[in-house]
Amino acid sequence: MSIVAPKGRKYLSADALFGFVRKSFATIADNRGGDVEIPLPDALMSAFAMFSLTSPSLLAFDKQRVEGNVETIYGIQHAPCDTQRRERLDPVLPESLRPSFKSIFGQLQRGKALEEMAFLESHDL
Repeated sequence: MSIVAPKGRKYLSADALFGFVRKSFATIADNRGGDVEIPLPDALMSAFAMFSLTSPSLLAFDKQRVEGNVETIYGIQHAPCDTQRRERLDPVLPESLRPSFKSIFGQLQRGKALEEMAFLESHDL
């Protein structure tokens, strides 16, 4: 399942944006080193999927993860369970996610995807 982007803006499709998010997450330093079972980009993409799917609870998301195709849609090779996700993401500094957010936000601004969300003196929601 993918969202069709307006003609000429395929880089704003869900598939393209998810790929862009993954690529940006891959640049975040993983300070754990060694051989880890769940790569940091997979744990980050799993958390991104959980919030973008607006699951009502962690348990509901875990059920979707096991039964659905969350891994395929979000490009997750090793999807962590709730406990593994917490263990992998707790040491990640929130500041390390800022460049990813700014980069993706920039893509959306360049593609004029946020124009409809402007309000009150052209501020974005």
